[in-house]
Amino acid sequence: MIQLKNINKIYDGLAGKVHALKDITLTIEAGESVVVIGKSGSGKSTLLNVLSGIDRPESGELTINGQNLIALNESQLAKWRGKNVGVVFQFYQLLPTLSALDNIVFAMGLVNCIPPKERKQRAIGLLQEVELGEKAHKFPNELSGGEIQRVAIARALANDPPIVIADEPTGNLDSKTGEQIYALFQRLKAQGKNLIIVTHEDISKRDFDQVITIQDGTLNNFKA
Repeated sequence: MIQLKNINKIYDGLAGKVHALKDITLTIEAGESVVVIGKSGSGKSTLLNVLSGIDRPESGELTINGQNLIALNESQLAKWRGKNVGVVFQFYQLLPTLSALDNIVFAMGLVNCIPPKERKQRAIGLLQEVELGEKAHKFPNELSGGEIQRVAIARALANDPPIVIADEPTGNLDSKTGEQIYALFQRLKAQGKNLIIVTHEDISKRDFDQVITIQDGTLNNFKA
């Protein structure tokens, strides 16, 4: 279970303080899929950063699967994040000098919870799961946008995290490739993973357990 209570996040902007999240309170049950909808600057990416432990809130309570994240120091938080959260970044952030396979193996090495002798085979299996087994030794510049996104998803799954967070996962893809990505997300949900996805797209035909609308740092509409 993921629980946020009265979460506030403030940044120092060029024009002064920016109150990016304002008293956010939210509960996400284990295994639920959640979509967060909002315009640019609404606070949706900041919410993902707080949920993933990338950003610390100024105030409030954040508990995930019984772990109080606010109480962790930076080293503890990084270790927790590596084992519990897989992040699919908006602009992928694959290492350009590594192959698809090695990008995934590298992610395993950062966390060190997968035995070294098992990493290559697990990475190959993850690429096969996203239908890219034959592209294992291709570099990012040799892949299409949709293929890069699927490698990024496979990398996010490298350490078998219970939570997968994706920031605009189909925003730069054509509609056909976008459908393939959402089909993959449904398979991950069927495996029992929590999915938290940020988008500005129309999701009226998508199947999510919770739909959250955020505006000016506030959850102004929430429904199951």
